[in-house]
Amino acid sequence: MDQKQMESIIEGILFTFGEAVEPSRIAKALEVETKDVVKALEHMKETWAEEGRGVQLTELDGSYQMCTKPELYEYLIRMAKQPRKQVLTDVLLETLSIIAYKQPITKSEIEKIRGVSSDHAVSKLVEYSLVTELGRLDAPGRPMLFGTTEEFLRSFGVSSIDELPTPTTDQVETFKQEAEQEIKLDVGGE
Repeated sequence: MDQKQMESIIEGILFTFGEAVEPSRIAKALEVETKDVVKALEHMKETWAEEGRGVQLTELDGSYQMCTKPELYEYLIRMAKQPRKQVLTDVLLETLSIIAYKQPITKSEIEKIRGVSSDHAVSKLVEYSLVTELGRLDAPGRPMLFGTTEEFLRSFGVSSIDELPTPTTDQVETFKQEAEQEIKLDVGGE
């Protein structure tokens, strides 16, 4: 194995692990001598510094770690402060549609419709400000009631939940058939 290939592999290992790794562990993985790995690491450290790369190799108590250069922290903080784009997975969309059409609704009612636990989905929707706690149901255990928010209305371009599309009779029948088909597949697969 040549020097360039060894350095490439070492870089991949350090990037993947994201923490300090002992040269001896890297040497075992590459099936080479530890001194050869240390030599490659020191060469990489010098080369990266000369190239002015955004990352550097840092030696920590005999182990090496790939780190961001300290002078870049200001930019990393700016990046971290930017709002992240919310991604609504199929599970979140399914849960959100149940809440939108059946609100106010409890988690247990959502779970009855979905057939699975909805704790994570409801929590994410609350975190994204698409769903909020509306109060408690006056029933044993006083379960929390959930409904949509103004942010939900803005995100989906409607001014009230009354504007949500209503499925036609044909669509309802199609949905029922698809659900029955899924149930048959689930039962048949067990």
